Amino acid sequence: MSSLGGGDDMSSASDLPFLGPRNNMELQEFGRKPRHNVSITLGELLKRVGDSAEEKKQVLELGNHSNYTTTTPSSFPFVLSFHNLTYSVKVKSKISLPRWLRRGDKDDELSSDNNMKVLLNDISGEAREGEIMAVLGASGSGKSTLIDALADQISRGSLKGSVTLNGEVLESKLLKVISAYVMQDDLLFPMLTVEETLMFSAEFRLPRTLSKSKKNARVQALIDQLGLRNAAKTVIGDEGHRGVSGGERRRVSIGIDIIHDPIVLFLDEPTSGLDSTSAYMVVKVLQRIAQSGSIVIMSIHQPSYRILSLLDHLIILSRGHTVLTSPPSCLQQFFSDFGNPIPENENRIEFALDFIRELEGTPNGTKTLMEFNKTWQRERNSTTSTSSFYNGPKPSLKDAIRASVSRGKLVSGATKIDPNVSSSNVPKFANPFWVDMVVIAKRSMLNSMRMPELFGMRFGAVVVTGIILATIFWKLDNSPKGVQERLGFFAFAMSTTFYTCAEAIPVFLQERYIFMRETAYNAYRRSSYVVSHAIISLPSILVLSIAFAVTTYWSVGLAGGVSGFLYFLLFLVASFWAGSSFVTFLSGVIYNIMMAYTVVVAILAYFFLFSGFFISRDRIPPYWIWFHYMSLVKYPYQGVLQNEFSDPNKCFVKGVQLFDTSPLRAVPEALKIKLLQNMSKTLGMNITNTTCLITGSDILKQSGVTDLNKWTCFWITIGLGFFFRILFYFALLIGSKNKRR
Repeated sequence: MSSLGGGDDMSSASDLPFLGPRNNMELQEFGRKPRHNVSITLGELLKRVGDSAEEKKQVLELGNHSNYTTTTPSSFPFVLSFHNLTYSVKVKSKISLPRWLRRGDKDDELSSDNNMKVLLNDISGEAREGEIMAVLGASGSGKSTLIDALADQISRGSLKGSVTLNGEVLESKLLKVISAYVMQDDLLFPMLTVEETLMFSAEFRLPRTLSKSKKNARVQALIDQLGLRNAAKTVIGDEGHRGVSGGERRRVSIGIDIIHDPIVLFLDEPTSGLDSTSAYMVVKVLQRIAQSGSIVIMSIHQPSYRILSLLDHLIILSRGHTVLTSPPSCLQQFFSDFGNPIPENENRIEFALDFIRELEGTPNGTKTLMEFNKTWQRERNSTTSTSSFYNGPKPSLKDAIRASVSRGKLVSGATKIDPNVSSSNVPKFANPFWVDMVVIAKRSMLNSMRMPELFGMRFGAVVVTGIILATIFWKLDNSPKGVQERLGFFAFAMSTTFYTCAEAIPVFLQERYIFMRETAYNAYRRSSYVVSHAIISLPSILVLSIAFAVTTYWSVGLAGGVSGFLYFLLFLVASFWAGSSFVTFLSGVIYNIMMAYTVVVAILAYFFLFSGFFISRDRIPPYWIWFHYMSLVKYPYQGVLQNEFSDPNKCFVKGVQLFDTSPLRAVPEALKIKLLQNMSKTLGMNITNTTCLITGSDILKQSGVTDLNKWTCFWITIGLGFFFRILFYFALLIGSKNKRR
């Protein structure tokens, strides 16, 4: 990394705690540095590799610099404060018998007020730049709920209290720009390498005006910071593919959310499921992030002794209440003052959590400890001045963010904003629509290309089905039986295109939580994802359509020659497109994969039933005719029938062939000719053995597929595909709002 710097004054990478080698990071112990001598940021690194003044304009600016004449210090420290946070959810009451059937008095009835469960009750505190604030407590104590509340993952209408940054109310739009939220689960694309995963995150979160080399330098610096150099070229992996370790995976999850160097970082149990060494390495990384000038707030279940030494401030919760607020170094004094000193050689945090758990089992619970904590905090605050945190007058939020940006932090796509406008009025996305779309498409295609078995199975299913149909319906003739067999072939072929699309259900369901994580903090637009998802589906649709058409068209002996083949191919493409869009829409509505398969198969069966093959349009009852026109199978089925039987000069029933579909088909040929002669006399017309009785137009009328022409059917099928893509967008718009209510 030292090669990235220019000039004699730049320290070597090994001297920088933010950028130095991390191969033995679990063995290194950085001294407890003053919290406000922050280490170098990624933005400062970029400056040293030659960022131009024009590119600096692409970072977040919350004021007009030309009008800002006050001399600002090099750094305004941030303080995130939260006051009286209270959050309750409604608990569904159990179904009970009517009052006159129940025994007991009125006290047995559940009051409507008792249906509310309090998850957070009057929680207050503050987190400072350069520090790690950890939220602890037993399962169900409210740790994750507090992190969600601070990270704006709870609807403002449901959450009471306030969250401020440097004394100013933190609005939702601004919070998304200056912060990042790392979820508990590692949601990553399995077949991308660590370096590729971080690079794609850089493409999303960093502005388009930042050159490729600058973005790559940023990613390389982040890899070193996270201690992932040895795993940079290793794929993430999943159950079927060997990849990075659990600790490395967790650090990658952190890295993709801090690529833009946020001011505030929220993490929900980042050490969950890791061994002690991996957990320590993760928290060590978080310490470096905090020292680079960020506020780090995390929930953690029960930290080890080594992890506790890395934390700066603790908030311990019990059933939604604050029972202890203290730096780790003050735990001994706190419990001594409470009258329960921590025994010598006892793990301080284990003692605290076990003691709180014992109190929860007593009649008064933790009420005494909560009251003591409030008194202890007041006494401590009265003797400890917090004004020393600022080296001067208290800055405004605009000043603090401006100073942070001037140091190269918080690189984003935001541009200048009028100083008279609210600080929350900032651009939501770092890049334009088309850039997001291209990056999403590139990432999805790269991940899919490394798992060819998924497309291979779908391709194999289409080819095998085509071969089976080709051998069953081999070289159909133009007899009445051949007509019925053609109708059966078209009905099954068109429905097959839709059923094979059901295999695409897991694609979005596997990506759904990645999508929700990325869009929650405006990495890209939902519309970009929908358009990109549609575009990358087209190559596979085209390949499947060509494979099925080539396998079946000439083998079955369909009419029309080359032009007929091209039209048949067009309708296969349209059918795959509509089917893929329909399945994609349902996967955006139904999140359970087994339920999604069940619903898709059932609805496609109904579409097939009302397509017009089993019962013609003229015979469908009026109260079901609406479903006939809703059927996705109707339009491609009707279109290929019109393509096959559109030649008015082509005859399908001549003379005695009239009896082939009746019980008279078994009588001798001579008798059939006599029957034709008698019919001629009765009808007053000459019917011979070569007289054409049924043409293609007659077959279309009998099948009830003459209400729309073939091109209208084609464009309706294409239009239905777009319609379901639009519905998919609205499903994402509504369903991906993952805020608690």
